[in-house]
Amino acid sequence: MTARSFKGLFKVVRKIVKGVYPKIKIEGMENLPDEPCIIVANHAQMHGPICCELYPPRKSKTWCASQMLTVREVPQYSYNDFWWVKPKLSKPFYKILSYIIAPISAVIFANANTLPVYRDKRIISTFKQTVSTLEKGEDIIIFPEKNRIENHILYTFQENFVDVARLYYKRTGKKLKLVPMYIAPRLHKMCLGPAVEYNPQNNAEDERNRVCRYLTDEITKIAEELPRHRIVPYANLPVRLQPFNKEK
Repeated sequence: MTARSFKGLFKVVRKIVKGVYPKIKIEGMENLPDEPCIIVANHAQMHGPICCELYPPRKSKTWCASQMLTVREVPQYSYNDFWWVKPKLSKPFYKILSYIIAPISAVIFANANTLPVYRDKRIISTFKQTVSTLEKGEDIIIFPEKNRIENHILYTFQENFVDVARLYYKRTGKKLKLVPMYIAPRLHKMCLGPAVEYNPQNNAEDERNRVCRYLTDEITKIAEELPRHRIVPYANLPVRLQPFNKEK
């Protein structure tokens, strides 16, 4: 029996989470193009996936690490990705916790509006499913941060997701737009910024760099223009160590 078999359990959990999680206001909807697009956002720890599952700007699917959809792979992935910055003395606790959450995590992510992202040769399956989803008129939401600090708002982006736009152009002849989005859990907001259009005529590596630079700068700009608040960073830091979006 797979995690997808527990659809009923997922619906119960989703309903409970929606009942206790603050309602999120979406700003900047005018920045979404008429056609389907890729929305690129800060991860904000688990807030990003929760916000986009419960309150997506439009009908969409979210990229999710494939390890989170399989019970046996959840512990190692979650421990290394969520709790790698925890103090040494507390790490045994989080090691145990990673096993405790494995079954429920697999059920949630396997049944949510997700697309599995593979880190091996199966990545082509991820790209093909992504393009097919876009062709059906649904947006794709991606949280591309990795474990390296970019600035006081964001961690550096993994850039290869941009190649989806090249494949989309080859399949459809259309230039895909990518929309920056800043998730501010403490303000109960998700804010969309102006889109950038992928240029298929540009060199692939240069285009990855250009698009990611634009998205990074725009998300940072959106965050800095909001009222002063603590950022929820990619790394699972204690609240007291989480930076503010701007100085007083």
